[in-house]
Amino acid sequence: MALVGGGDCAALYLCFVWITTVLTFCQSVQNDHPAQYRYPFIKPASSFSSLPSSAAWIGPAASYDYIIVGGGTAGCPLAATLSRNYTVLLLERGGTPFANSNVSFMQNFHITLADISQTSSSQMFISTDGVFNARARVLGGGTCINAGFYTRASASEIKKAGWDAKLVNESYPWIEKQIVHRPDFGPWQRAVRDSLVEVGISPFNGFTYDHIYGTKVGGTIFDRFGRRHTAAELLASANPEKLRVLVHATVQKIEFDTTGKRPRAVGVIFKDENGKTHKAILSKRPGSEIIVSSGAIGSPHLLLLSGIGPKAELEKFNISVVLDNEFVGKGMSDNPLNTIFVPSKTPVKQSLIQTVGITKLGVYIEASSGFGQSTDSIHCDHGIASAEIGQLSTIPPKQRTHEAIHEFRRRKRNLPHEAFQGGFILEKIARPLSTGQISLINTNIDDNPSITFNYFSHPADLARCVDGIRIVEKILRSKHFTNYTQFDQDMVDKLLNMSVEANVNLIPRHTNDTKSLEQFCKDTVITIWHYHGGCQVGKVVTHDYKVIGVERLRVIDGSTFTESPGTNPQATVMMMGRYMGVRILRERLGEAARI
Repeated sequence: MALVGGGDCAALYLCFVWITTVLTFCQSVQNDHPAQYRYPFIKPASSFSSLPSSAAWIGPAASYDYIIVGGGTAGCPLAATLSRNYTVLLLERGGTPFANSNVSFMQNFHITLADISQTSSSQMFISTDGVFNARARVLGGGTCINAGFYTRASASEIKKAGWDAKLVNESYPWIEKQIVHRPDFGPWQRAVRDSLVEVGISPFNGFTYDHIYGTKVGGTIFDRFGRRHTAAELLASANPEKLRVLVHATVQKIEFDTTGKRPRAVGVIFKDENGKTHKAILSKRPGSEIIVSSGAIGSPHLLLLSGIGPKAELEKFNISVVLDNEFVGKGMSDNPLNTIFVPSKTPVKQSLIQTVGITKLGVYIEASSGFGQSTDSIHCDHGIASAEIGQLSTIPPKQRTHEAIHEFRRRKRNLPHEAFQGGFILEKIARPLSTGQISLINTNIDDNPSITFNYFSHPADLARCVDGIRIVEKILRSKHFTNYTQFDQDMVDKLLNMSVEANVNLIPRHTNDTKSLEQFCKDTVITIWHYHGGCQVGKVVTHDYKVIGVERLRVIDGSTFTESPGTNPQATVMMMGRYMGVRILRERLGEAARI
């Protein structure tokens, strides 16, 4: 998932991404902690004006060979790789994940998504489609808030991207050796796996990172103890003498020298956690670059605020036009997700995405389970972020005010745990044809821009969603689910109706949704955080990710994709960071460079 980038994939990552409309929260652990700055080169942004002077290049007046904006899924492996030979400044707007228990432990996955405070690792946004969503705001990006599933892109996707297959196949293992694990496979996931094969999504390909038709078990960034390993841990491979990472460093704009034939990136303006403004300067040495890795939302947003984008839109907000490019922010897509909650007769072990059915219909089937009431979550207003849908569905959608759900939170303390048992079966669309855009609302980088995905605006996407729901219906009736609950057609219809009534988004409901699967898809669409586009290859960047018409500026992240790779993008986004880091070093040092 990015995510995923992501972000997850992303990340990612799910049905508990039926993000709450509730505006209260469980605070993430964000206070000072001995583990907060795990690596010596990670510092708060306010330290920029008082960095140690043992090396000339790390002072505030120094220049850097590379300035990377965004320490996320792509930015961390990219920074770690480039720092092997050159000085790198990595600027991340969020904090660190290391001392945040909501990020670090799988059982707190839904609590992170529910936390919409200013210090949260997850920043909520609502697309103009009416779908709740989240973007990462933490070092490690979408790998910190997604469902953890790790799977590579297909060979055809790698070929389409124009990547060197040999280097790709060297870059994936670089990630996998550091943070990827084999999942602790439980009964719920086994039931989904066996049901997928039973209904014809075959063969069963076993445990594999490869993207191949059939049913498989993939990797995960959660270890056997349920602890998350994020892209931030890839920084352990960096050269600590040449890398400086600043957290809570919000880049407000890229600065350009416009006196030549083409604009040249020269530095960035960022503010620290105290609101103080700083300027980081790019080295004048040949090959030095600013690289934007802020994700599918953040990267086009920053380009627009820096003066690269449609001239009319920039002038509307009194932004000086550096480069008129109508495609910045365009071609945005999100892989639409629809889910069905399956109540269980017995307690279900927690699991996030572990098994996937890769169909030839352009639909992916996944599952998760066990995210119900707990000692911690009982205090949170995460609404439809868990198996509580059986309770919230008793509140009609129009009556789901903040006050009503506050009252639900108070009442749920007395509900039996059995009311929260169950899991979700997810179906999502591969390679959606529906596209949207990002546009500015104001000039504040902290605020989300206007984001539109136009879910199901293309009829082919809607047809595939119906195909996916029909596969889920078959799974629910398969013999492997008899251990959880008894299913017949009436029960399947009840589950669909429950999903319609309980789903939290701002899309108007229709009566008798389950009589029309097309309407069910439209009304219950949510996100799995696989949004991409906005800085696409051939329109905003070249095939080596250099911004068209501008010198010394690249974009390296999921915003350059025209489709989300594999079933979940986080593996490929991390691989892309490593891959492009090696490519860039070889450009400067020669193919024989030791990296």
